[in-house]
Formats: sequence, structure tokens, C-alpha cells
Amino acid sequence: MTTATALNKMVIIGVGLIGGSFALALRKAGLVQQITGIGRSRTNMQHAVELGVIDEIATDTAAALHNADLVFLAMPVGQTAAIMEHIAPHLHAHTLITDAGSTKQDVVTAARHYLPLQNRHHFVPGHPIAGAEHSGVQAAQADLYANKHVILTPQPETSMEAVERIRHLWQACGANVSLMPADEHDRVLAATSHLPHLLAFTLMNHLQHSTDQPENLLRFAGSGFRDFTRIASSSAEMWRDICLANREALLEQIAAYQNELHSLREMLEKHNGEGLGQAFSQARGLREDWLKNKSVE
Repeated sequence: MTTATALNKMVIIGVGLIGGSFALALRKAGLVQQITGIGRSRTNMQHAVELGVIDEIATDTAAALHNADLVFLAMPVGQTAAIMEHIAPHLHAHTLITDAGSTKQDVVTAARHYLPLQNRHHFVPGHPIAGAEHSGVQAAQADLYANKHVILTPQPETSMEAVERIRHLWQACGANVSLMPADEHDRVLAATSHLPHLLAFTLMNHLQHSTDQPENLLRFAGSGFRDFTRIASSSAEMWRDICLANREALLEQIAAYQNELHSLREMLEKHNGEGLGQAFSQARGLREDWLKNKSVE
């Protein structure tokens, strides 16, 4: 390491939107010399080289991890355990490891099962709350994390030096970094991210199943529908894995949401305009307060 945060060699496993944007941001900040990519799709990896996101495509895991300062796990969370098992024998004792998974308790469980203690000292679970409806390295952008939140969920065995080094790297990407227990992270994200994605996918499927000609309905859909369903263009594989990984917290959120829908249905059945107005006003006020607070962050 040339400084507390600069990297001579970084290895990215899963060079898509998230991993690719991290690479571009650190390149822009001048904090990484060499970037090696590991991925399933040769075509995607070749695009990553052509776009200057990575310098080389790994052909051998052991060689790729040799003398790596940082390993960044950016593949779908469903692959985490298998990847950790695969890389564990090849990790150097002091290599930093972090991830970008949208769930954290399952990632921590996998790390404790597959990574030796010496590597867990340098493993900092993380989650950048940033993204776009398009996936793949061609969607990567250097400023994706600017003014976005990144949550780190270090464990008792995690070295605080490792936490600070990962924090500094994310801050160099322009992100605002917070620390949080893994279980709290998963509850918060189930409500604010995982449930909304599930609802967006479900609404699109509802239109498909409610008519033989959904294109006729969609023909007249306006900007509100477009905005609400934007995240239904996200990676199906990634969100399948996220929902399964955070199953318990998400089931609780689905049940709570169904209760809200049941209350609205009762108001409609009873022609309760006052109740509907109060519910909508409360929701509107909460959202406006949230937007106001975001604007001053």
C-alpha cells in the first residue's frame, strides 16, 4: 500500500454496474494502480477492458489474488457463499475484503463459515445504496456513488483499521458512509428497498395477468406509472437473490403492507372519503419531510 487508502492492486469479482462504478470512481480519484476483474461472462469482461474499467481479465483465481490489496465482491448475493469458499485458500492474510451485497446477515454468515479468522479481521461487509435500472459494466459510471449512502456492517472480529481504510475508499468515491449492525441494515432495507422492488415487479405482472393485451393498458400509462415501475427494469437474478437472502424481514414487510392495503380497501368499500384523505395527506406529508431532509444532507 502506498498510503492508508491507495491500492496497488484491486480485484473485482463481478464487474457490473456496482463493481465497475467502484473501479471507475477509484481510478478517477487516483487511488488504484491495477484492477483485475473476475466474472462469468467473457463478453461482459471484454467490455470492461475496452471501457477501461479493468486492466486485465483473470484467468486463474490464485494468480489474480496474489498480492491483492483489496478484493471487492460485487456479484449477486446468492453467489456469496460459493465465491468465498472458492477464494478463501488464495487470500493473503492482510488483503482487505469488502462487498456490495444488498443483504448483510447472510454475507456475514458465509464469511464466518468460509473465511479463516485472519481474513475476517480484514473483511468489512458493506452496501452502497446506489444503482440504476440498467445493469452490466456498460452502465458503470464514475459518479454513481457521489452523495449516496454506503452502509458498513463490521463485525466484532473486524479490524477497525480495515473499517477506516474501506470508509476512506468509499468517501473518495463521493459517498456518505455510515456504520450499522447487520440485522438492523436488513430490516431497514427490507422496508425501503426490497419491498418497493418487489411491488414494482408485481405491478408489472399484475398488468400482464389482468388482460390478454397488456400493451393496450401500457399505451396510456403516464409518467407516474413510469416512475413507480422504473425499478422493475432491474436485474431479475439479483433481486431474486436479495429477496431470498432477506426472506424473513421481507415477509414481515409484505404482511404489514397487506394490512395497509386492507385498511384502504375497507375505506373504499365504506365510501370513507375522510379516511382516505387523511391517509393520503399523512403519506404526502411524510414524503415531503423526507425530501426536505434529503435536500439539506
